Amino acid sequence: MSHLQEPAEVIGIKALTWLAGNEDLMPVFLGASGAAVDDLRTQASDPAFLGSVLDFLLMDDAWIVEFCDAENLKYDAPMRARAALPGGEQINWT
Repeated sequence: MSHLQEPAEVIGIKALTWLAGNEDLMPVFLGASGAAVDDLRTQASDPAFLGSVLDFLLMDDAWIVEFCDAENLKYDAPMRARAALPGGEQINWT
């Protein structure tokens, strides 16, 4: 695990917890991801799953603002955390 991945996982878990408590967004996430409620508990320690949670939140700036305000995070924290988790690497095509 890289030194950046551990704090990224913490942000991912916070995002998952916040999402689980959001009655409006949670069903949207479950539908978009194909995950079941039971999967949330079993996959909460999977960095790739946490990346998918952050991918979902990053689809809408309003969701990021709500999450970051609730968790007292800078607005770029979810994006930086996503980049540190599996599958979040920037691809350089040049």
